[in-house]
Amino acid sequence: MRDLLAEITRDARHWTELRMHDRRSLAVTVRKGVVESASSHRVSGVGVRVLVDGAWGFSATSSLDRAGIQEAVRAAETAAARSSAAKLQRVKSPAECELAVGDFRTADARDVAARSTEEKTALVVDTERRIRNSSPLICSAMCRYTEIMDDKWISTSDGADAHVEDSKLEFLASGVAEKDGERTIGWKGNGVTGGWSDLFEQWTPERVADHAARTAVDLLSAPYAPGGARQVILNPELVALLAHEAIGHTVEADFVLSGSAASGKLGEKVASELVTLVDSGPVTIGKPTAGGVVLVDDEGVPAGRTVIIERGVLKSYLHDRETAARFGVTPTGNARAWQYDDEPMIRMRNTYIEPGEDSLDDMIASVDDGLLLEGASSGQADANAEFMFGVQEAYEIRNGKIGRLLRGASISGDAFRVLSGVDMVGTDFEWAIGSGYCGKGQPAKVDGGGAHVRCHVVVGGR
Repeated sequence: MRDLLAEITRDARHWTELRMHDRRSLAVTVRKGVVESASSHRVSGVGVRVLVDGAWGFSATSSLDRAGIQEAVRAAETAAARSSAAKLQRVKSPAECELAVGDFRTADARDVAARSTEEKTALVVDTERRIRNSSPLICSAMCRYTEIMDDKWISTSDGADAHVEDSKLEFLASGVAEKDGERTIGWKGNGVTGGWSDLFEQWTPERVADHAARTAVDLLSAPYAPGGARQVILNPELVALLAHEAIGHTVEADFVLSGSAASGKLGEKVASELVTLVDSGPVTIGKPTAGGVVLVDDEGVPAGRTVIIERGVLKSYLHDRETAARFGVTPTGNARAWQYDDEPMIRMRNTYIEPGEDSLDDMIASVDDGLLLEGASSGQADANAEFMFGVQEAYEIRNGKIGRLLRGASISGDAFRVLSGVDMVGTDFEWAIGSGYCGKGQPAKVDGGGAHVRCHVVVGGR
């Protein structure tokens, strides 16, 4: 396949990108003691992108022979030519950069293939049953396992020639507790780039189940959190969500060009000097199995480490080869496509705030009246950096001591303003949002992380 793609791109009349993608996936969901769904899929094909007279053309085919791919190239050329006639701003050429050549593997996942579908299904069934049997207050439970195994061959007419193997696994569970007509939910998810042992190294199935059940039951007896502006300590999961949803999307260059909150702010101070925010393809901090690991992006660009905010100053946006050319910078390796019939677009990988110098104990001891917030239950953010996230568990802090568990809390605010008020950053670090998907027209596996962070937010509650 590599030789065939290289021959076609070498003989292409225009700038051409070929991406052959073979994906094998498995998903098993159990709810209320019943296998709700169990599906296995294999999808293969070639995505073709060309640049003709300043306009992109895209086509895709499930045919993997020379004739089928060449027909898709012609279809993409036709689409580009038609688009060019109405194009107001033309793309001169993709930005020049080092392009990936060779074989790349994100992790050793042989232990995943060594386990049968029956074994994986039994684990999901047992975990869901463990949640339901943990307490008479648990009225419902769910558990899901997914795996995605990708093989990609990426070839471009200007030199990319890469073969990428990638493995991403996910395991999550939830429990619903009920008493006197009230219901509460607890959940825990874990997602990694890697193998079976990586997925369960820290969060075993038993630990996932017990956390989900305990949280649901404990929240039933917890009073509601009061609303108002508060000093809070965010745990790594909420820090990750803030970094990804409320900041990360505003610095994706396509959103920047549309006028996001980060537009025109390069070189400006946008956060506390304690804040350094990074988006990285390979992992250079924490466990190397973060859920958003990317070694080569879907334009054939090596996916490195991009410092977005350095000690409070906005340093970089996230780019594909088109936006990098428009900004006159080097591509950051953030072009990603979900399947072969999707066009690459700018997406995050692993987005995080680097650790600081404060211990969590010192952070708690320094708070007279505030909250320790743990876990996200829902959330949304927009290109203006405004966000609102649900919080799974909120704990009172009074006079430097952890107090009661509270429920029903949410946090909201302007992300840049919140980061500008960060006055303590923990020494710990955790990847925390590897389960689930980022949605931006098409799904993407991402991760995010950080340490505990002290700041001020608006807390919603009762």
